Amino acid sequence: MPATQLVSDRLRASLVATKDVAARDREQMFSLMVEYYENIDRVTFEADLNEKQWVIQLVDDEANQIRGFSTQVLLNMGSFTALFSGDTIVDRNYWARNELARCWGRFALDLIDAHTAGELYWFLITKGYKTYRFLPTFFREYYPSLDGSMPASLMRLVSQLAADRYPRRYNVETGIVAADRDGYRLRVGVAEITPERLRDPHVRFFVEKNPGHPRGDELCCIAPLTRENFTRAAYRVIGGPESSVVNR
Repeated sequence: MPATQLVSDRLRASLVATKDVAARDREQMFSLMVEYYENIDRVTFEADLNEKQWVIQLVDDEANQIRGFSTQVLLNMGSFTALFSGDTIVDRNYWARNELARCWGRFALDLIDAHTAGELYWFLITKGYKTYRFLPTFFREYYPSLDGSMPASLMRLVSQLAADRYPRRYNVETGIVAADRDGYRLRVGVAEITPERLRDPHVRFFVEKNPGHPRGDELCCIAPLTRENFTRAAYRVIGGPESSVVNR
């Protein structure tokens, strides 16, 4: 799949096939992970990257530097398909920017339009509140959610996805993928949950559902990928329901 791009000021958001990620880009991506995560090693990083189909990269062309990225893969589970997001990190100096979310959203919309067989979902596991906070911003229906309990049908899908990928670490009762003893986790001081942030009910809910997030436990989340399930806020970020960045 050819690379596609969105340009905003100094940052360029690109969707790139993993096989086309240059060695220099891999080095910069790994360095960014090391800056923000403890216990990350090159073997684990490369394994996550190599099993993915695409990478969304945020590139500062003026500095010739990658400032963020997110790895993506489609999982065909037979009766349904799930877009799974792997390693995701953005330099803290660019947290206020929406380029990664905008590129991901347009990518997801185009996948929706191209997908004709069975149901399509976004499957996400997150150890940080900032990633979880993406769900109520972008989706009308998503789980787990403070707005209601997860339907049994979606619980089965989540369990199927999580147990398939993390058979030793997934807890079906809690919906948590437990951290490995030597697994990587956010460094102290990165996106810490302060009393001020806890005023956000979605952040409080995330903490309640995933109390082990500081040690790297990850909360399993799911959202139906349909155009109707995107919020108005999502379309404002994405740039409109007719936007497209994936060349089919």
